[in-house]
Order: sequence, then structure tokens, then C-alpha cells
Amino acid sequence: MRAIPGPQPMEHEAKHLLSGLGLSVPEGVFIEKPQRKLLREMVLLKTGRLGLPLAAKTVAPGIRSKSEAGGIRLRIETKSELLEAVRELMEMEGARGVLVERMVEGGTEAIVGGLIDAQFGPVVMFGLGGIFTEVFRDVSFALAPTGPVEAKKLISRIKGQSVLQGMRGRPPVDLKALTAAIVTVSRLMATGLIKEIDLNPLSLFPQGAFVLDAKIFV
Repeated sequence: MRAIPGPQPMEHEAKHLLSGLGLSVPEGVFIEKPQRKLLREMVLLKTGRLGLPLAAKTVAPGIRSKSEAGGIRLRIETKSELLEAVRELMEMEGARGVLVERMVEGGTEAIVGGLIDAQFGPVVMFGLGGIFTEVFRDVSFALAPTGPVEAKKLISRIKGQSVLQGMRGRPPVDLKALTAAIVTVSRLMATGLIKEIDLNPLSLFPQGAFVLDAKIFV
């Protein structure tokens, strides 16, 4: 297993670790906070191969929700929009830099996480994103580590599992990729090196799944 960065890995570091463990993350680059006069050259040089549209996110320790803090810009369609977005995000309090990634849209949002429970020890959690988690608290838990069979049982225990099977013309999601994400998170938690991990959202597609945001607390 790759070394776990610490004490609190930034998003691009967490995604680098997860990518090394076989999970898919959007292609992207981290742009460190430079001297202001060098910003334009650095952005254009580093993001040239990514294409468009793009997403940009501030990278600042301590921010739990980038969307609530106003630290995300989505569907960036031009280089001028990108430069403006990066400049704004660099100015946020505590910003270490900006993560620019290829835009990933259209998937079914899920959450996979893990924590150390005071009574049970390391556990892994799964739920659907959006209203399913925020309003209905439709999540399920299992002890870590868990294998593929247990991970599939974890998936089957949520009330909204029919969404994963495809409904209203949407195709079913890739349950194999989802299962792999749950197993990977559970094994990370079982190392005893991580206090908490949160893949939110994990965007599920008919083929594959992408970790759109990742937080790890060592």
C-alpha cells in the first residue's frame, strides 16, 4: 500500500492515494499558490492537456464543505473563465492552491466513508447522495475490513437501492465498481492509520465510478 500522507492530506493527495489503490478519479492538476504575476503562465501551462469543460476547487486545510464555503467553480468552458476562477479561489482564506479537474457529470451520486467508532472500532459506511442522505438518512454500516460479499450486503440494505438498479429510463450503475470502492475504504480503515475518510460524492456510472471529492483525516 502507498504511504498515507498526513497529518491531513489535501484533496489532490488523498485522490493520489486512492488512485494508487485502484479507484478512478478525474484527471486533474494541483496549482500551488504562486506569486501573482506568475499565475496566468502557471495555469495555462499546467492545464493545457485537460481540455474543457473543467472544474476548479480551492485547496485549503480545515474546509469541510467546499460548496458551502463557495470554493468550487463548475462547468468552466473557456481559458479566460478558468483564469478568473483560479484567481478567485486562490484568494480564499487559507488557500494552499487550486485543484483543476476535467468535469465529470451525469452519474448517480453516492457516499462511501469510514470512521473509528468508539464501541465497534473501524467501520465503513455507504449511502446514496443528495436527499437520500441529507433528509432520509438512508445509510448502512459494516465493520471494517469487509470483502466483496459483505460489501454487496451493505449496498442491499439501503432503502433506495432501486435507484442503483436503474429507473425512469436510467441504466443501472456499475455495482462492481461500487463494491470495489467500499472494500478499498474498509481496508484503509482497518489499517488503524486513518481516523476518518469520506468519498462524497462518489459518482456512479453504468461503467465505472469516479471519486469527485475525497477527505482523509489521519
